Amino acid sequence: MMMKLSGKRILVVGLARSGAAIARFLNARGAQVTVTDKAQALDLGQRPMEMEALGIATELGVHNPDSFLKTDLIVLSPGVPHTLPQIKQAMDFSVPVMGEIELASMFIKEPIIAVTGTNGKTTTTTLISLMLEESGFKVFTGGNIGNPLTEYIELETPSDLVVVELSSFQLDTIKRFRPKIAVLLNITEDHLDRYASFEAYTRSKGRIFENQEMDDIAIINGDDPTSLSMGKILQNRKYTFGAGGSGYSAVISRKKITLNLPGCDTMVLDLSQAKLMGNHNRENIAAAALATLSAGGKLESIQTVVDTFEGLPHRIQHIGTIRGIDWYNDSKATNMDAVVRALDAFDSPLILILGGRNKGGSFLALKDGILKSTRTVVAMGESAKEIKNTLSPFIKVIEAQNMEEAVALSYGEAKEGDKVLFSPACSSFDMFTNYEHRGHVFADAVKQLKEDIHA
Repeated sequence: MMMKLSGKRILVVGLARSGAAIARFLNARGAQVTVTDKAQALDLGQRPMEMEALGIATELGVHNPDSFLKTDLIVLSPGVPHTLPQIKQAMDFSVPVMGEIELASMFIKEPIIAVTGTNGKTTTTTLISLMLEESGFKVFTGGNIGNPLTEYIELETPSDLVVVELSSFQLDTIKRFRPKIAVLLNITEDHLDRYASFEAYTRSKGRIFENQEMDDIAIINGDDPTSLSMGKILQNRKYTFGAGGSGYSAVISRKKITLNLPGCDTMVLDLSQAKLMGNHNRENIAAAALATLSAGGKLESIQTVVDTFEGLPHRIQHIGTIRGIDWYNDSKATNMDAVVRALDAFDSPLILILGGRNKGGSFLALKDGILKSTRTVVAMGESAKEIKNTLSPFIKVIEAQNMEEAVALSYGEAKEGDKVLFSPACSSFDMFTNYEHRGHVFADAVKQLKEDIHA
């Protein structure tokens, strides 16, 4: 259902890449657009000047409460909390509020495949897109993965399928958004600094299914009770993946995934050549395979991607070897469950670098994984003291003041044949711009260490 935009006063909240894309999209359709962002103009690069050139008003450095009330519609950029006081007040005054995903979906006619979960979203979204492209489809990939969905509508040539990664924040603001295929990978504790409870966070994730109809498909992690509970009330087609049940649509073992879909012969994916490490990545592959097959993809194309895809940066990424010690960058691990999954991917002894800004989880969640594989924990960032107080009763914990010291201390603790894993379990915002910046700083520190040792 396309919304009439011409002549409407619309406030866009947030002027990052998605906010700018929303503003351009609305402006091109005749809306009277204002963009507000708490950041100063100097911190927003060229975007304020771009908006000015298009005749789009900007309010920067502060949110003006009146602007939230004197408008016909508020559209939120993906990272903007819908709980801002100005937005809550606007909703109390019956001002409509929606997110970029909801807005864009009103103008998209092609089938949408949507992926959410606490961990693995970007890898699974990427796998689905690659598998579909290998199968001969033209695919647009967007959402939380980095490409605003509104940019797709501006393309001259449509794709066959639209694959969208969704965060809980984006799902918070949907109303009618309806994916043809919806994938829920897992739900574990995360963003408890933003949600009132784990149950509230869980409800946000479960919203990916709420507008699906009988002929739509839900793909759910059958080994994750929380995810499975979200799908129990669904009346549409439901496919499960995991290692725990022979009745699953995708049954995972270490060397293969057996696929059983209605009306199809049993299919087998060989994992012997897969480059992705760990059971969590086997789950990602299974979910992606189910989504791809459900959309008309080919098994041989899926197998090709499984054999050749080497993973994404900052996700258990091997970045070098120094005197028999392997170094891995897992900066994307911003919560406890992501670190548990990373630890599970290794058998040999580890030096584990943790720390950053804790998002509300307990480091005790790491105890079993650490006891299985870790020799020493190096703690850094805002949470260093908390990490040491929590983990030192059962593992050696040493503190570092910065990334360079964390790398140096890790090298001092490691022995030939060990691995150093940087998997912080925290957000990056205490010391870095984002997890990518943090990962690059870690990689640079390892590179500098190697050069110093071999100098």
